[in-house]
Amino acid sequence: MDDPQGDPPRIEATVPIRETPLWAVLERRLFSVLDQAWREFEATYCGPDGRLTYDGRMHHRDGVDDFYEPFFNWPVLYRLGGADDLLASAKRHWAGVTAQMAEFGFVRDEYEVGYDWFHQGESLNFFYALCAADPDDTDFRERALRFARLYSDPAHGNYDPVARIIVAPHTGSGGPRPGLGTEWTEYSAHQAVMKPYGLPLDDLPGITDWDDLLPPHNARRMGDAMQERLGRGDTAINLAATSLVTNAWLYDHDAEFADWVVSYVGAWRERAAANNGLIPDNVGPAGTVGELHDGHWYGGHYGWAWPHGLHSVEAAAMIAAVNETLVTGGTAALDLARVPLDTVIAHGVVRTDAGTAGSMGWGWAQKMAVAPDVPVQLVPYRHGSKGWFDLHPVPLIYPVWLWWLTSASDDLARLEGLEKDAGFDWRETKWFQDKEEQGHEAPWVSFLLGRNPGYPEDALALALGQVARRLALMRATPYGPPDDDIHWWQRLNPVVTEVLTQLITGSPPALYNGGLALARVTFGDALRGRPGLPDGVAALVREVDARGVHLELVNLDPASHREVVVQTGAFGEDRIDRVTFDRAAEDHPGDSHGYLVPDPDTRPVTTAVGSPRLVVALPPLHRVSMRMEITRRAHRAAHSSFSSPAPSPTTTPKDA
Repeated sequence: MDDPQGDPPRIEATVPIRETPLWAVLERRLFSVLDQAWREFEATYCGPDGRLTYDGRMHHRDGVDDFYEPFFNWPVLYRLGGADDLLASAKRHWAGVTAQMAEFGFVRDEYEVGYDWFHQGESLNFFYALCAADPDDTDFRERALRFARLYSDPAHGNYDPVARIIVAPHTGSGGPRPGLGTEWTEYSAHQAVMKPYGLPLDDLPGITDWDDLLPPHNARRMGDAMQERLGRGDTAINLAATSLVTNAWLYDHDAEFADWVVSYVGAWRERAAANNGLIPDNVGPAGTVGELHDGHWYGGHYGWAWPHGLHSVEAAAMIAAVNETLVTGGTAALDLARVPLDTVIAHGVVRTDAGTAGSMGWGWAQKMAVAPDVPVQLVPYRHGSKGWFDLHPVPLIYPVWLWWLTSASDDLARLEGLEKDAGFDWRETKWFQDKEEQGHEAPWVSFLLGRNPGYPEDALALALGQVARRLALMRATPYGPPDDDIHWWQRLNPVVTEVLTQLITGSPPALYNGGLALARVTFGDALRGRPGLPDGVAALVREVDARGVHLELVNLDPASHREVVVQTGAFGEDRIDRVTFDRAAEDHPGDSHGYLVPDPDTRPVTTAVGSPRLVVALPPLHRVSMRMEITRRAHRAAHSSFSSPAPSPTTTPKDA
């Protein structure tokens, strides 16, 4: 990988708008509505210092993430082109919630005292997005480095560099915390919310089904075993910690952080290789897989056997693989995520009970609105002593990420093979929203592949409908969460960014349990020196493949000139080799005596670039359609800002 140098080249849009694209109007409308929506959420539910107004009690640690999550995508919206003051508001909410959690005793030195990485990852999405949105903020840079060293520096006790393990499932600013906390010293059948997931450990004598946990002595036996066996050693979900360290590396490319990511991910890759390529979920204190589970590769906390299986293990494997790819520029680690996916697909079956077959199937059925008698391919999410079990539809986000990262034919074939028995038409935009800001991968991928041309308009209409519903819910409940439900604010967060992320950056949203946000293209305002699309400008990524990106930019402003910095990669890691764009003939707008509104004549022009950035000048009511030929991962990924207006070069690149 090389480091980019020099000022970005510059091109000018010369094609006037004749037919205003509906997608562009809807996109700018969505920005406007979102700007009103976050302000209303803030005024309704937040205190002056940014914390959530909440007078209830925090009964357990499984709630720290829930206070950060209502704001997790606010910096994402700012980076896409949201209001100027949104960034300051997002930082205030991060600081307010952090102080609030410190008062509850769950945060020390601005970081989680100690909890599992399934939930830490959810908490940190907000932090990562703030770092990416404003890399020049020295306070957040200092935090990023300090937080990363909780794991990269063995002095904090969270990491054993000899065994190459994070030493416990619960870690943080307080170091490793033995066991699973005080909540599960007993594990009783009376906690009905956990019943769908079954027994945490299935090998305790005399405890073979859920009702065996009703007697208090059995509940204590299970709790003791969980503390001893699930509460020690490393677990696959800890791979999400690689985002914390990679985020720090993106600032200064400190070898300490890069080496840690490569070593830690490498250790798990070696363990997977010893298990026929399938990542195990547990490593004992001595660094041995199965050490606490009778030699089994399954059984760890948030692992293959309990509670979520693929839902948590695949997420962590994908996050780790992406982070190693960012740090090294190579994609070999992606097999860490490919093999689990291919393994469960190989065990798939087609059935008509997708909504009831598995522990989490009801949510999928509700979102996809699939009738009960429709055949759907189901794959096992979990593996225990009796083999694979717990059937669900294939989670499309992971095969989409693999194809998006590589554009490889095999990764595309896997994705397309899942369409046959998906149970729904991939071209249909389903009207739902969940807290993870994902789920609409199928119609978006169909659009990128040229099979669903109406997706931008359909998806933007959906997003506007999502915001309208959230605003209605907020206005119906302008008070604190009923019954102290700390998940309540997540359900009312009116900031929706999935569709904008897809259409503007040509990428899926960040993986929710702690992934860093990637992009095929990101944008800056060259005249105002900030990230995101300038006011009045709309962007649409129409196509992505191994060689490049097809991008459209439209300036809807009738009076103001805009200049857009187009950057390839979320962190400038890709290089634009050349760009081909449409240039209009100089005879527009034509003779005023004519009755027809002329369609301007255009011809393609190709310009060499050789940089991760390109400045596009957009006169009022002009557009440009451009195909950028790109070399992916040609440069070292880095946090970089748009804080300085782009200089105007004295010469422009010659047409090729």
